[in-house]
Amino acid sequence: MKKRNWHHPPEKLTLLNNEIHLWRADLDLSKVLIKKLAHSLSEDEITRAHRFRFQEHCDRFIAGRGILRQLLANYLQIPSDRVVFEYSDRGKPHLASSLNLNNLQFNISHSQNLALYAFTNQRIIGADLEYIKDNVDHCQLAKRFFTNQELQLINNSKAEKQKTIFFQLWTAKEAFLKATGDGLAGLALDAVEFTLNQNGNLSLVTIKKTHHTRPHWLIDNFIPQDNFVATIAVKNNLNISNSIATKFFEFHLSS
Repeated sequence: MKKRNWHHPPEKLTLLNNEIHLWRADLDLSKVLIKKLAHSLSEDEITRAHRFRFQEHCDRFIAGRGILRQLLANYLQIPSDRVVFEYSDRGKPHLASSLNLNNLQFNISHSQNLALYAFTNQRIIGADLEYIKDNVDHCQLAKRFFTNQELQLINNSKAEKQKTIFFQLWTAKEAFLKATGDGLAGLALDAVEFTLNQNGNLSLVTIKKTHHTRPHWLIDNFIPQDNFVATIAVKNNLNISNSIATKFFEFHLSS
């Protein structure tokens, strides 16, 4: 698992069919920028934001949704307040069909103050980002949610690596279930099983209780920032190309 380098995006943003675009963004923004982003949100998004008990969480929600709208607006070449979302039965957001002529797919994840945005054309994609918490009892969680083989993988690893491996597996499972739209309410975490290859990266082993098949999935886990782990899961059964290029961009919003 490697740490990625994040770059400034080009002035003209183009997402090719054989590309994945990943964006990293800091959600702890100034009050001026939060207010600016709030203007692009819909009424229901503003309502959701104000349901948070603490102002910090309210501001981070506004930042997360406002940045998503800004990124989608750049890809669609429309104003950010014209971005319209529809939702699946399990609450997964996607672009309104009237806007999505190129079948632009996206997924978002955030932990603490960091957000990860993933975009593709025509391929379903899931992303999960987790902060490596010191107070997490990864052994008990692994016993409860992981397969016996995954639990053995953690237990057989060096003590100093066990927590990181736990978060690798956790983010991979979440990313896959988010991509398929099942989420944690749909399938149990042990419905999909991973192992580590010789390079220390995850490989998908089995998928249970679902029509998705293993060879059609690209799983990439990486370090987006110190003390964080992230994984993306992309369904790759298109005939346009066997190779997918991933580009890493840093999001900056000027006042």
